[in-house]
Amino acid sequence: MKTNLISKRSFCIMSGLSGVVGVVLIFLSFSINPGPPPGASSAELVKFGQQYYASVLWGAWLQAVGPVLIVLFAFSLVHLAGATLRLSGWMTFFGATTLMTVSLIEITFYMSALHPDPPMMPYISLKVISAVQHLYFIVAAPSLFLPLGIVLVCSRILPRLFGYAALLLAAAFAALGVIFLLTLTLPGKVTAFAGVQALWWLAAALTLIARSGTIANSLETKDVAVSHAA
Repeated sequence: MKTNLISKRSFCIMSGLSGVVGVVLIFLSFSINPGPPPGASSAELVKFGQQYYASVLWGAWLQAVGPVLIVLFAFSLVHLAGATLRLSGWMTFFGATTLMTVSLIEITFYMSALHPDPPMMPYISLKVISAVQHLYFIVAAPSLFLPLGIVLVCSRILPRLFGYAALLLAAAFAALGVIFLLTLTLPGKVTAFAGVQALWWLAAALTLIARSGTIANSLETKDVAVSHAA
């Protein structure tokens, strides 16, 4: 029993660390990649790509790996909540897959923007990135936070405040996706709002680590009750 308890606590801690590291990697990705100046010409974009070549590629790598760790954390929450076979759990898996796909598409065009030939490639890539960013608000973030919020509200893995906050984030992202649907390039204040979700992931991950002992005891007690009932 003690071994199982330690194993469950270790699982909670490692899952939480996965979320923390994922958020840190994403913050680093944006800090080392300054982004091209607004309204830059094709020639200026090519020059920017040559000047920040390594920074853009390392930023792309960090932005690709970070979400994988966050998705792993999200899946761990579903597992700990015992929701893997519920509709909310399935939809969390779907939402995480959608978010990951959108992220990878955007990262692909970060890389294609570094190609100086043809000269219009950086300009076209940036326009595609602007289009892809709409998908975060329209479907990617809402389809993940909505079912995950339901999972957390219906469980005691984290304080229910996190579940309600996730539902609120889902509604906010969906609303912004509709409000700015006709704006081809999202304003900076809107894209900056996406950083709010990183704070949610970080707070949730740290809380899971802090509550790892309590959660492990609760899960162990539940398993013992089920085995006795059987």
